[in-house]
Amino acid sequence: MQNITSFDALELDNSLLDAISLMGHTRPTSIQLLAIPPAMDERDIMASAPTGTGKTLAFLLPAIQRLIDFPRRKGGSARILILTPTRELATQISEVAQQLTQNTSLIVGNIIGGVSYQEQEAIITDNIDIVIATPGRLMEYIDAEAFDCREVESLILDEADRMLDMGFINEMDRIADETRWRKQTSLFSATLEGKGLRDFAREVLNEPLALKAKVSRRESGKINQWIHLADSPEHKLQLLAELLKNEDGINDEEKVDKKIIVFVKTRERLAFLVAQLAELNISCNYLRGEMDQEKRTQALAQFKDDKVNILIATDVAARGIDVANITHVINYDLPRSADIYVHRIGRTARGGKKGTAISLVEAHDIDILAKIERYTDQVLKRRIIKALRPKHKEAKLSQRKSKNPVNKKGKAREKELKEKKKEKRQKKKDDLGKQRLRNKRAKGKPDWAGKTHKKEKNKEIKPNEITE
Repeated sequence: MQNITSFDALELDNSLLDAISLMGHTRPTSIQLLAIPPAMDERDIMASAPTGTGKTLAFLLPAIQRLIDFPRRKGGSARILILTPTRELATQISEVAQQLTQNTSLIVGNIIGGVSYQEQEAIITDNIDIVIATPGRLMEYIDAEAFDCREVESLILDEADRMLDMGFINEMDRIADETRWRKQTSLFSATLEGKGLRDFAREVLNEPLALKAKVSRRESGKINQWIHLADSPEHKLQLLAELLKNEDGINDEEKVDKKIIVFVKTRERLAFLVAQLAELNISCNYLRGEMDQEKRTQALAQFKDDKVNILIATDVAARGIDVANITHVINYDLPRSADIYVHRIGRTARGGKKGTAISLVEAHDIDILAKIERYTDQVLKRRIIKALRPKHKEAKLSQRKSKNPVNKKGKAREKELKEKKKEKRQKKKDDLGKQRLRNKRAKGKPDWAGKTHKKEKNKEIKPNEITE
């Protein structure tokens, strides 16, 4: 695969090759080289690669190619279903899918929150080939018997780890069950960490191929990372204002037009920071969860069009933001886990360009900073702004007490609690099964599903590890 330097060698239809050329792509990336061939052979896939290295094309191209190779005789419901955690990511994937299918008769649609049911009525009532959806809104249609999942041949889960983190486990389980006649399942993310993700993958994937792309220097770009120590919240705000206002303070090597995303933990923190920056005459837009769709679209459009060069965002709202030429990511609040840090800084240095990631660290952030440094296998540089030099030394790591019980009584209590949690999880699964509106016999097989088609649950995932 390493010798492949063009999309022509991937056996794609000419209509796709023409669309790829119009989009400006000249050669496949590492994750595309790894994922496209087995996906076209209908293998189940677990794939990870850093943000901005072409995962969207990696799952869209083989899916669309299958629809071209096996056209259906009459219209119907979606054959390809793509689940994403946020509306923004769903919209962006939809835009790419529409570009790829512009020379075909295939129809692409979205099912997302923040859009009226009337606007989406055509997607669930008319002919459709590819649907990109968020789990919550899709489940509303499924529960109302308005969306037929029996036609789905391929289920693609993009950013599956984040959907689980956002609490969509029940919805994802239901959707996986509703699409049980599918021929293929693919799971993509920048990271494939966590027991929850592995447990979920074990339930929905069938002998998956694990793909981890080793990204080339051409694709990965370079993210220059450093931190500033902050003595207090007031000091941290001063540091941020200096970084946003002062060209010399934020640009490391050369003068460029800044395009900056500032990350905060919660919606409350976001609202407070936006108000503080307004008092300092620093213009910015913001993106947060449960925001009116029209305002979200407007904020993102102004950021993309360089009308506003600073965007304040929470992790959930910023998931899937694909904006060209983001020069800086500033972690005003450190994330709660190291893998989210990787997702955040992946907003910059996309397509082989350079970028900068700056974190503002208070004393209570030291433990998570240590986890980030272990996770990324590097020590982040400490820098200072002369006029805002911290007065205190860097805090030490906290000494955590052992979680192991110290006596027999403690061990017995721990065992009892584990058993109760296990029983609670099982009861939840049983209750969920009882609540399902459809049963397997009532639904029946779709026309294209063969009589012998049956998937068995995996006892254990033992995928093949492939790296370029």
